[in-house]
Amino acid sequence: MQDTTFTLMNREGTPLFVYRWLPDKETPFRGIVQIAHGMCETALRYEEAAAYLTRHGYIVYANDHLGHGRTASGPDMLGNPGPDAFNRMAEDMAELGAWIRKEQPALPIILMGHSMGSFLTQKLMYDKPELYSGFILSGTNGKRSLLKMGERLAVMQSMMRGENHRSMLLNALVFGGFNRSFRPARTPFDWLSRDQEEVDLFINDPLCGAICTAGFFRDFFKLLQDIQVPSSLLRIPKDKPVYLFSGEQDPVGLHGKGVLSLADQYRELGIHEVTYKLYPEGRHEMLHEVNREEVFRDLVKWLDTHTPAVAEV
Repeated sequence: MQDTTFTLMNREGTPLFVYRWLPDKETPFRGIVQIAHGMCETALRYEEAAAYLTRHGYIVYANDHLGHGRTASGPDMLGNPGPDAFNRMAEDMAELGAWIRKEQPALPIILMGHSMGSFLTQKLMYDKPELYSGFILSGTNGKRSLLKMGERLAVMQSMMRGENHRSMLLNALVFGGFNRSFRPARTPFDWLSRDQEEVDLFINDPLCGAICTAGFFRDFFKLLQDIQVPSSLLRIPKDKPVYLFSGEQDPVGLHGKGVLSLADQYRELGIHEVTYKLYPEGRHEMLHEVNREEVFRDLVKWLDTHTPAVAEV
């Protein structure tokens, strides 16, 4: 695998930090996977998955979102992406997708989003579908209740404490119940994976686990509502495949129920090909789970089905 990094200036003049992983020179290119990482983490955590994908001919790109990783201007800005955060993050992903298209015009691009990145991907499925040949959603969920209440609480906190207030209250509201199924818990992040080493790597990574701002949570609750607006959902192309995968014990996906509900919703919209896989005993981060080799194999199998046998570039 050949790994490089670069910065891509977004429309606001903010440099986005981008990781690019290329297959070895002797491996023919088959396609491109653009990864959108999750909340309070960094795209660098997808290096192991990228190594597997590149061995099978896939170029992988992943940017650190605003307020995350090395796109954040410093440690104090982690979890603080600024106003209108999620519309801007989605625009950045689309800008990267357009840049990739210019760099590799002959190759299909599949957009894969994990967790928060999956919700941003759901937005681009109707906002910028022309950039992509298909979509993959990891650790995701569909329609849910109480989002308006969460948004109102975040608006109140933003007004009373300021948009940049690090909100332990909202953090607890979003994440507080996730460990409930895994008691006695070794750490506050046992819900991420059964692989204790991977959990510890997350905990000890200075770029992961920041407490986000009240403004961040306000915009997050708004995104989760926006991606379920019926008129937006109807704009999703019917001819582009969608693959969902998650752990059966993932609290974000309501232990599989939310994933199944979202798959059914996409089918009801008339999307021609919607497939999913739920992994028994798996938790939130299937790409960091104890059976991740199985997950990688399934991912490549799906990708191979939706990309040319060999692309000459």
